[in-house]
Amino acid sequence: MTDTRESQSHKWLSLVGVETSRCTLDTLEKHVKRRDHRNRDRTFRIMDDDGSKCLDFQEFEKGLENYGVHVGREKAKEIFAMMDKDGSGSINFDEFLEKLRPPMSDARKQVISQAFQKLDKTGDGAVTVQDLQGVYNSKHHPKYKSGEWTEEQVFRSFLDRFDSPYEKDGKVTPEEFINYYSGVSASIDSDEYFITMMKNAWKL
Repeated sequence: MTDTRESQSHKWLSLVGVETSRCTLDTLEKHVKRRDHRNRDRTFRIMDDDGSKCLDFQEFEKGLENYGVHVGREKAKEIFAMMDKDGSGSINFDEFLEKLRPPMSDARKQVISQAFQKLDKTGDGAVTVQDLQGVYNSKHHPKYKSGEWTEEQVFRSFLDRFDSPYEKDGKVTPEEFINYYSGVSASIDSDEYFITMMKNAWKL
């Protein structure tokens, strides 16, 4: 069943796990369990009126109003400042996603970190095509088998799953990797199941 616009707004406006003395978000209730990365992506694009891939305060405030979240200008400014991690005066997609992703236990974060470290063969803090060589077998990919894609294209397609949708640079950072798995984590209640799934998927 398709989410209503109102319920979608609560998904990204929950600001799950965010604690701040500067801004209490009592009006943004945490009553939607499942949060989907794609919904947050779509919401960001809807709010980004000028297509700049960043939200200025005017766009952010308008977005709140459009989604039926009436917190007042001062409260909106507090939330905006909290999300604007680098203090640039605008919110990019990664900043937007970071504050809206569901909370995860330390055990989940640890196994995600282990998976990232396994991929990051060079240890430079970013996963690239170079890291995937010898780790990810492209030979079994249907498009490689058919001759449609080269090995590098298979690798790039794999990386694109985790890469920021607004910055497909062929590099996956720890933050982007966590953002991806936060969406997966939100639909799994059990830490044990999530950890087992990650260990099996990444052969940890």
